[in-house]
Amino acid sequence: MTADAAVPVDVRPLRQRLTDLATTFDDWAVANERLYRAHLTDGLPVVPPSDARVAAMLAGADAGVRPTILPIPPGFAIPTMWEAAACAVMAGCAPGVLPLIAAALGAVTDPAFNLLGIQTTTGAAAPLFIVNGPAAAALEINAGHNVLGPGHRANATVGRALRLILQNVGLALPGSGDMATQGHPGKYSWLIAENEAASPWEPLHATRGFGAQASAVTAVGAVGNVEMVLPVTSPDALVTTIARSMTIGGNIGRLSFGAGESLVLLPPECADYLTRHGWSRSDLQHAVFAEATMPLAWLPANAATRIRTAREEAGLPPNDVVNAVRAPESILVVVTGGVGHKATFVPTWAGGTAAVTREVVPL
Repeated sequence: MTADAAVPVDVRPLRQRLTDLATTFDDWAVANERLYRAHLTDGLPVVPPSDARVAAMLAGADAGVRPTILPIPPGFAIPTMWEAAACAVMAGCAPGVLPLIAAALGAVTDPAFNLLGIQTTTGAAAPLFIVNGPAAAALEINAGHNVLGPGHRANATVGRALRLILQNVGLALPGSGDMATQGHPGKYSWLIAENEAASPWEPLHATRGFGAQASAVTAVGAVGNVEMVLPVTSPDALVTTIARSMTIGGNIGRLSFGAGESLVLLPPECADYLTRHGWSRSDLQHAVFAEATMPLAWLPANAATRIRTAREEAGLPPNDVVNAVRAPESILVVVTGGVGHKATFVPTWAGGTAAVTREVVPL
């Protein structure tokens, strides 16, 4: 298949497509070849989703429970728990992940997230999932060293299962549905946890209206990540580094960078440093918001005109600068990672998206 060839799409329900291939599932190599040729993998080997393996993944789940999951675009099908379990099997998940998967799917199918845009854009957008609460520990989701990298089964496989569901149920196939010009590696798997044990601040989900002891997952429509080496010489120096990174790495939307929201993954020792200097998460958000601006004169003329027009249409006063985000609270700060003061800026999709948080509940 050439780079520009259209992908033939089988739009039948996923369970029906898998049933047609089930006779090969006892032969690992044959099963993987047929699943790949049927466009049901991400290109990596998968675990064949035999009836026995899917049943084991579903064990303990109440068949009568119907999580609040809306249709997944662009195919606009609602995944059944059987289909979610089948994708979890293919991704290599351990049992017990379905409540998290259901909550994550509920988050991305919330209209505020704009999954249709993220699934079909030519941009590199993809959901990044952030897990909080007891579920993170129970499933052994990494929140420490190499949190964005390999080495931990839950991060790799649960994130991969969610991607396979978006592809196989939502029919977002590269070149047909998923029209990303280049994409990025987070489209294989992108799931982390907040390092609550090492954080001096309340966890992310608590700032978003959930009890601190609850389990929750937040979906962010993100377009990649930029490493920031944060100076710990003064809080102001740390703020300047974050603010400048946000204006360099963000795509320009209608009124601000990205969708007017951004994510900062802050290592625990930098959060501790700020706390020792009397700073809270809110203090950091407000300071970065104040500094993360760019003169419209630095932008291409068409972009500057677009922003001026959008401000006028929104009834906002004229302004010669563009902010990185809509408001201080639109800077999501998640304390995660291991030792060191390397942080990560994660811009959001400029086409329009908002982070959505859902509680993880038993099925």
